[in-house]
Amino acid sequence: MTKQARNQSQTGHNMAGANQMWGGRFSAGPAEIMERINASIDFDQRLYRQDIEGSKAHAAMLAAQGVIDAEDAAEITRGLDLVLAEIEEGRFSFDRALEDIHMNVEARLRALIGDPAGRLHTGRSRNDQVATDIRLWLREMIDGLDGAMADLQRALVDQAERWADAVMPGYTHLQTAQPVTFGHHLLAYVEMIGRDRGRFADCRKRLNESPLGAAALAGTSFPIDRHATARALGFDRPTANSMDSVASRDFALEFLAAGSIAAVHLSRLAEEIVIWASDRFRFVRLSDAFSTGSSIMPQKRNPDAAELVRGKAGRVIGAFNALAIMMKGLPMTYGKDMQEDKEPLFDAVDTLSLMVQATAGMTADLKPRPDVMRAALADGFPTATDLADWLVRALGTPFRDAHHITGQVVALAEQRGVDLADLSLNDLQGVDPRITDDVFSVLSVDASVASRTSFGGTAPDNVRQAARDARTRFGLG
Repeated sequence: MTKQARNQSQTGHNMAGANQMWGGRFSAGPAEIMERINASIDFDQRLYRQDIEGSKAHAAMLAAQGVIDAEDAAEITRGLDLVLAEIEEGRFSFDRALEDIHMNVEARLRALIGDPAGRLHTGRSRNDQVATDIRLWLREMIDGLDGAMADLQRALVDQAERWADAVMPGYTHLQTAQPVTFGHHLLAYVEMIGRDRGRFADCRKRLNESPLGAAALAGTSFPIDRHATARALGFDRPTANSMDSVASRDFALEFLAAGSIAAVHLSRLAEEIVIWASDRFRFVRLSDAFSTGSSIMPQKRNPDAAELVRGKAGRVIGAFNALAIMMKGLPMTYGKDMQEDKEPLFDAVDTLSLMVQATAGMTADLKPRPDVMRAALADGFPTATDLADWLVRALGTPFRDAHHITGQVVALAEQRGVDLADLSLNDLQGVDPRITDDVFSVLSVDASVASRTSFGGTAPDNVRQAARDARTRFGLG
């Protein structure tokens, strides 16, 4: 062990004054309100595994570099394992006076193994330590979230295959537009969730650099090996600039930005489930597992799970706003403001995970009512575009003229109170005498969806193929 490192460890014997972390600089302790606002242990204790993992890698590296004795490193590792066991078994007492998870672990380590614990903090700072812990934790959360989102995609694909032939109204402006299949509608969300997974994967790649060893902001004079600790912790490389290492939280912002987009997608699907399950639509039914009742109206079946997913999107979006606003005015490098990164990040991860799992559960639970969806196609003239396309294809009519002719036909059907397919050939020829009997081959909803065979279209065979492709493309098995 170097003389410098030994001298640093000896100062630990003289830290009993005002605060054992701050040493001799302060002669009095903090005010009670200062302790309350300053402490983060109430929420950052969830980083305990990452903190201990990082400390073990750091101790091993210090020993390998000859900065501390191998015996001390072994004792530190043994002690950290004891601390880990105490926390996981619920026998650890977290102390707000020690501020955060780092000092709680270090203080307990010192109580267990004595002087060697004081050598652990050589060549690092709480600034790089917390940045490392958060990256380790968020990396793990992204991996878990990716699996949950794949489960949601799988539930959507399963339903899409099952209902590839079920016709329903497709909407624009929430007005009947064209017939689509229920399976095609669900596959739209498979694509959205797939892009969300891609954004999280990109975020994971960028955050997978190790700040450990950047120390407070300037690096360290000890001969540490940051590449070794990066490898030990599964990072791709160490961060390149010591100031950026401790000053940046853009990896958390990137996650929250991706999370906000994902939350919007989940909220949109939840909103559709609310609409579909309503008495006015009745397109789907949710079982008792994802419905609640009313305390006063016994007939009610409320889609509360979907409504809560829709509502919780605001919390995730709010977390991004909170962190962005907190970071926007900070000069280099670390400010205590940055302690406020954890609560919104933790809450957003928890909330998003719950949203994804609830949505997957609801999706698998959905019981479509194909007869009701088909009946809804009797309103809104959903095959009007098919008529316009037929005029172009069969008669060579310019599309803008076909659009005008179709509008006249729709107005006639609306006046008669019938669907387009219920008009007679004489009615149609009264608008355009070139129209023939063949037009009726395109005016049914089944013919309409069957004709949409362009790549990405709603034809049932397309839907089945798209579902198979999605299983392969997104690794859904």
